[in-house]
Amino acid sequence: MFKKTITSLLLTSALFFVACSDDKTKSDEIAKDANSLISKNEFVLTALDNKQYVVKKEGSDFILKGAEGKVVLFDIFATWCPPCRGAATHLTSLQEKYKDDLIVIGISIEEAIENSKLLDFRNEYNANYTLVNSDQNRRLADTIVNELKLGDRYPIPVMALYKDGKYINHFIGSIEEELIESDIKLAINK
Repeated sequence: MFKKTITSLLLTSALFFVACSDDKTKSDEIAKDANSLISKNEFVLTALDNKQYVVKKEGSDFILKGAEGKVVLFDIFATWCPPCRGAATHLTSLQEKYKDDLIVIGISIEEAIENSKLLDFRNEYNANYTLVNSDQNRRLADTIVNELKLGDRYPIPVMALYKDGKYINHFIGSIEEELIESDIKLAINK
């Protein structure tokens, strides 16, 4: 009788520990899936001055944390691209003109580019707005372009305009500053 009681107690204990370890594994998997989903929809970008910007994708919206009420222009570019070089001065002009209402963020699609190369681009082409250099640049650029339905092999520059995360308009290639400014003014007054 004593052996049966001990055996049954050991069996119950073993089942309890196995059941608990399975629940922990399941909860770990659920937590991992949740973190994966969050990281897929969140992009942490580092500017040349080491300031971090967090962009969160919610549905078709791209929300820049801390930019509530502002218009955000994502400039997807490369330092070697002639139209991108030409756009830099215009984007600087717009950033300065609407400094209280507009945030321009240049997202280089060049992987493993050194900050010094981006600084050279800034100095040579008067790109005096936020330039980010992060391992998440390309992923964010591709996600924005995918949302715009421009395909896997898209032309640059691509400039996407948002207010409070909501899509306003986008521009591809060389574009007149006045056209971008017109949409910025409309977005500011929304």
